[in-house]
Amino acid sequence: MRLRDEARNLPVRTALPALERALDGHGSAVLCAPPGTGKTTLVPLALAAGGARVVVAEPRRIAARAAARRMAWLLDERVGGRVGFTVRGERVVSRETIVEVVTTGVLLQRLQRDPELAGVDVVILDECHERHLDADTCAAFLLDVRAALRPELRLVAASATTDAEGWARLLGGAPVVRAEGVAHPVEVVWAPPAGTVRPPHGTRVDPALLAHVASVVRRALAERAGDVLCFLPGVGEIARVAGLLASVDAEVLQVHGQAPAAVQDAVLSPGGGRRVVLATSVAESSLTVPGVRVVVDSGLAREPRMDHARGLGSLTTVRASRAAARQRAGRAGREAPGVVYRCWTEAEDGRLPRFPAPEIQVADLAGFALRAAAWGDPDAAGLALLDPPPAGAMAAARSVLAAIGAVDAAGRVTGRGATMARLGLHPRLARALLDGAPAVGARRAAEVVALLSEEPPRAYGDDLAAAWRAARRGGDAYGARWRQEARRLARQLDAPGAGDGPQAGGAARAGGPAGAGGRSGGRTGREGDGSAGLADDAAAGLVAGLAFPERVARAKGDGAFLMASGTGAELTGESRLRGSAWLAVAVADRPSQAASARVRLAAVVDEGTARTAARHLLVAGDEVRWEDGDVVARSVERLGAVETVVRPLRDPGPALVREALLEGLRREGPGLLRWSREADELRERLAFLHRVRGAPWPDVSDAALLERPEDWLEPELSRARRRADLGRIDAGQALRRLLPWSTGEAARLDELAPERIEVPSGSRIRVEYGGEQPVLPVKLQEMFGLAETPSIAGVPVLVHLLSPAGRPAAVTADLASFWRDGYRSVRAELRGRYPRHPWPEDPASAPPTRRTNARR
Repeated sequence: MRLRDEARNLPVRTALPALERALDGHGSAVLCAPPGTGKTTLVPLALAAGGARVVVAEPRRIAARAAARRMAWLLDERVGGRVGFTVRGERVVSRETIVEVVTTGVLLQRLQRDPELAGVDVVILDECHERHLDADTCAAFLLDVRAALRPELRLVAASATTDAEGWARLLGGAPVVRAEGVAHPVEVVWAPPAGTVRPPHGTRVDPALLAHVASVVRRALAERAGDVLCFLPGVGEIARVAGLLASVDAEVLQVHGQAPAAVQDAVLSPGGGRRVVLATSVAESSLTVPGVRVVVDSGLAREPRMDHARGLGSLTTVRASRAAARQRAGRAGREAPGVVYRCWTEAEDGRLPRFPAPEIQVADLAGFALRAAAWGDPDAAGLALLDPPPAGAMAAARSVLAAIGAVDAAGRVTGRGATMARLGLHPRLARALLDGAPAVGARRAAEVVALLSEEPPRAYGDDLAAAWRAARRGGDAYGARWRQEARRLARQLDAPGAGDGPQAGGAARAGGPAGAGGRSGGRTGREGDGSAGLADDAAAGLVAGLAFPERVARAKGDGAFLMASGTGAELTGESRLRGSAWLAVAVADRPSQAASARVRLAAVVDEGTARTAARHLLVAGDEVRWEDGDVVARSVERLGAVETVVRPLRDPGPALVREALLEGLRREGPGLLRWSREADELRERLAFLHRVRGAPWPDVSDAALLERPEDWLEPELSRARRRADLGRIDAGQALRRLLPWSTGEAARLDELAPERIEVPSGSRIRVEYGGEQPVLPVKLQEMFGLAETPSIAGVPVLVHLLSPAGRPAAVTADLASFWRDGYRSVRAELRGRYPRHPWPEDPASAPPTRRTNARR
């Protein structure tokens, strides 16, 4: 295989013999090679030189196209000859193709259709350090294929920065082959913002940081030669910084996954003048941007996050990892010495995470769970994965799959699920395509699903139907991709066997089909195009509702909605969707700490369409509950959390009423009952005995009482119908049911915790049991002559000695000590105020009295 002279200078050439020996001996290898060494371009050509057919899997479409173009250039050919590529919606190959570059998503589809990968000799998983879910899944499936079907299939995991030892273990002890790059030195310049910058919040980035990044780009243009590559987290930030750089003396290019192919080609080709390339993480690896000598790194990246409880997935802005920062900095040293300006401090750098979070740990796993089920391993327990899927995320994913009929009760893929897995869509969108086509027509269903599979530009607005019309009209890059994807999906619906039975890929795991066959109804949409009577707006709403039934939402007023999932949703201030009674929310995110989700894209629907889309969430029944302080009985029809029909229920069942009353007691406490003074005192006495004596004296705390209402509130509770009936229940009489009658201890209540105690004067004084110790409030003169403090159940009584007017004079739990030490000061203070009462010198020997001196 003749190559251009440039191929001879690629450093990875020195590692090729070791790589070929590893593949010949073990069948798999881990290739670690720095950026710019040729691992993406020279290695596949070298492995194909001996007659092997090689498939290279890249994580992104832009990288797949660029790698194919670069390899074809090294062969002095055009793409589509010996080197071709396939990405979703675009395939450029021929009979001559021996090296095909694909995205990991395309490779997954092929594995599920043809697990043997007939005709393929080597698979290279490039940039595996990025830990994308599709790449991890590909690796697991390929290891299954090697173990069960194709032991001769060779596998290479390639990356610039990766956990080489972890991948080697995953590949069964595969050799690690390292290629040393001719790394040009890259100077690091720390360029943090001078002022305070708010940390990223959801997808929001502080405009002050973006202004600072733009200023650093200007500084780099002034201080250094060569093109500038600036890393930003997303498309919105790229557009904002591009606007801030409008006046610079350089061409400003924007590179991201949604950029037009012409722009991507321009970036990857040498420029005529000085350039500033604003890029997302797509430019971190696989791509060589010629002419770059300077990198400006914002230090931010976007990662997927999934709120499984609410079914809301979104991207969130995070600090880039140290591995990503190294990759980004390396872009400046691909062709010559360079410099990286990092928009954070050196101290912050040490606190960055080492690697990006594996997508399997943070993303929506519905697609992964369906692929695993179609592969024959519903729990993914037998798949070789660097990180296992979180149990909660897998449970949420299986719940979604069961709801759309993709898996059965045991988690095995159904015939319908197998069809969904072959469509190359998220399972929700696959469901919308299959079930929407008969209702709105195959072409229109495909167009709406294509719109949902890649969120349209923000400029299209938040009205899904209006965005659909804009895509039809648009001559922009998004519109071109959308039309291409819509045609692909329409062809998928038309494909023979689109709705047929057994799942592909089961043989790789179990030697045969893992799921039941059956027709899914996927092909029935072909007949709908000419007869579907729904207008486009209604069609868009129905398809969106079929994809996300739990996001069907009813208006609450002032741009606020309640989704069927129970989560609130709010429109932006200028949305044209305001005033709609119902929405089918297609795209929403929930910012951290926010109570409601933000609607990004939705379609107006009527209640009938909402019911059709979310039919499985429709329930009806009698509801008796505690609401607004009383029992409310209604006959309710609900669409998830949204009440659609509510009627008064005239004769609710006694069991439902009883449960509602208990709910009221739990919320508002036993204070709903009638508590007399005697009842309160009885409860305090019982609580005291439970605390100091334990069983059989009952726990009478609120929580304990409401745990066993049948022991003390019956039969009155079962007869009650409303709050007022609870107020007529005598709590004291009810509490007496809890006394230990069966053991005979109940008869000792007055002995162990007497209601009153007789004091030396002969008075019977009521004891207070509300505190830690029993309290005896008694006039001081009535305790004369008593040296030993009374006790109850072994607990000393806390005596509150009162003045003749009944005001507190002293508190003691040791009367002898008080008479000896404390009485003198009390006597001196009160004798002049109450001269008619006795104040003897020796209270310990004085006679107790309830009377004044005159009456005595």
